[in-house]
Amino acid sequence: QAGTSHKLFLDGMSAILPTRLVTTVLLRCQSARLSTSTQPLRIALLLGSTRTEGPPKPANVGARVGAFAAAALTGLGHTVDTVDPIVEELPLLVKPQFAYAAGKAPPSLDALYDRLLAADAYVMVTPEYNHAPSPALVNILNHFGSSVFSFKPSAIVSYSQGQWGGCRAAVGLRPILSELGCLPVSAMVHVPRAHQVLDETGTPTGGAKEAERWHGYAHRTWSQLQWWGTAAKLHKQSNDPFAASPAFLSDPAQRNAAA
Repeated sequence: QAGTSHKLFLDGMSAILPTRLVTTVLLRCQSARLSTSTQPLRIALLLGSTRTEGPPKPANVGARVGAFAAAALTGLGHTVDTVDPIVEELPLLVKPQFAYAAGKAPPSLDALYDRLLAADAYVMVTPEYNHAPSPALVNILNHFGSSVFSFKPSAIVSYSQGQWGGCRAAVGLRPILSELGCLPVSAMVHVPRAHQVLDETGTPTGGAKEAERWHGYAHRTWSQLQWWGTAAKLHKQSNDPFAASPAFLSDPAQRNAAA
């Protein structure tokens, strides 16, 4: 069928354009299709809500926003590991994972470290609290050093039950992710009235047309994330990024300029 479609396209175009131009168009289309190929990525998707009770209701809208993102990324061939602060039950930061001697951190903290380290890319799903990112999400990030996240891309998904979709929280999250080294892609996903536009499973409400609109809108972010994720993953196979930019392991003073 693909060959038939190409032949019909070529025959139709040849009727109005020179053959050389038609051939050039087909070659460019083929090149574009090849250039968008990506490797399957392991993506850690971090949720930012610990709400279990309302009002407002539903209390935890982030779960459905996360499900929407996870379904889209899985559909693109990637593996999604969802990190839910309700499940992880991390305490308010007292001692980060990197401050423990090797083998002395709580096993659950080391297990989460391994999951985050194994990721090729990250998706942060944040509500907006007082024009700022989720404290629960930032608390997870603060438990780990930048060497866990560095040289990998991230994407930001924000939401609210109001009209702004958490956009101010999303902007506030960008410098945090940049400092951790998982630079956020330029496109972001903002979901206003998330409790209305997504059902409990993360499926857009309003029928097929609305679903197509939401997935089309979000795909710009996913495409940027997988492009950078693939590029970073492939490049690290031949170039160790920490060789020229080693992790700080002993003292914060390592950040200082030489005396």
